[in-house]
Amino acid sequence: MVSVLEKPARKATKAEVTALFAAFEAANPSPTTELEYGTPFQLLLAVLLSAQTTDVAVNKATHTFFSHIREAADLVAWGEDNLRDAVQSIGLYRTKAANAYKMATLLVGQYGGQIPRSLEALQTLPGVGLKTASVVANTLWGEPLVAVDTHVFRVARRLGLSRAATPEKMAPELLKAIPPEYLKNAHHWLILHGRYTCTARTPACYRCPVDKMCHSVVKIL
Repeated sequence: MVSVLEKPARKATKAEVTALFAAFEAANPSPTTELEYGTPFQLLLAVLLSAQTTDVAVNKATHTFFSHIREAADLVAWGEDNLRDAVQSIGLYRTKAANAYKMATLLVGQYGGQIPRSLEALQTLPGVGLKTASVVANTLWGEPLVAVDTHVFRVARRLGLSRAATPEKMAPELLKAIPPEYLKNAHHWLILHGRYTCTARTPACYRCPVDKMCHSVVKIL
């Protein structure tokens, strides 16, 4: 869920957007998710569990069972009850466990345990929406997609990448605004920037790598 809107910055120019992402790349050439996983299925499961929950909390929960739940078939054999008990420390754990078990069952029965690569097919899996599908496709296969969560939504509006009022409207705008050469890593740069620097209440503008290029109405000097 996205928090109350603050006034967005003016729309950045094409040159400014290019400069922003060049600065992100210089500061962090190889960004990636902070969710811990060893297999594609584990990533899909972790992303599903991470909705409205921190990556830290998800990693703490999955650490207890990822050693033996590596593929969809493992989860099907383990059972929904065991999964629910293992993830009860995270938000909405009952619903997430139920969706995850249904998802694993469908993967085994319909896809031979493999994760489908298309966004459309991914979104047919229980508990998997566009955001989850985009994160998985981008992280696993380098697809040029930007999943708009709370952090990405806030940062993109502050930096003038988009003035969209909803994540749904923002996603296609970002795909058009961000230069193709930066799209593969854009999601990770934006989410990490929002998580550790451009935070909601007290953004650390004093150590921001793109502060000189930022036109946000929210500035803490």
